[in-house]
Amino acid sequence: MTTSVSGLPKGLPTAIRAAIREIPDYPRPGISFKDITPLLGDGALYGAACELMAAPFRGHGITHVLSVESRGFLFGGPVAVALGAGLVPVRKPGKLPFQTTREEYALEYGTDALEVHVDALGAASRVLVADDVLATGGTAAAATRLVQRLGGEVVGSTFLIELAFLGGRARLPEQRVESAVVYTG
Repeated sequence: MTTSVSGLPKGLPTAIRAAIREIPDYPRPGISFKDITPLLGDGALYGAACELMAAPFRGHGITHVLSVESRGFLFGGPVAVALGAGLVPVRKPGKLPFQTTREEYALEYGTDALEVHVDALGAASRVLVADDVLATGGTAAAATRLVQRLGGEVVGSTFLIELAFLGGRARLPEQRVESAVVYTG
């Protein structure tokens, strides 16, 4: 592989895509689940994928990476370390031990809610939202609203996978959105 301007291999998105296994009709008929466990099992590729997710936001003063439960945690931590930022976990209701604020949102196949500690961010926080998949954008939009409610500024969102055919990017109009691998259909 040749090297790109950012120092990452130019063929990295292709290698990432090749490591993602598709599981048809999971978790229900008609959904083609993107299984990232083969990617996670390759230490070099996993590390490179996390670096690819962090790279567009270097030099943007990110103070915190807000990472969404549960597969988002697998990427949020390494992205935060790569950017020298703190990590803020966003969890399903009832999973955080301190006082929380909650945001409900629609999924591509139902509804859910997210919670974050009320003291996780402040007015000077410059936040990057990190998750594994951008689908309809409901989760990322809910995470963005949580950041804003706590007084932080969302600088952008970064994803390993984007399912562009579901239009999730349109739900994040006020921020930079980056995805390592994009599926168009």
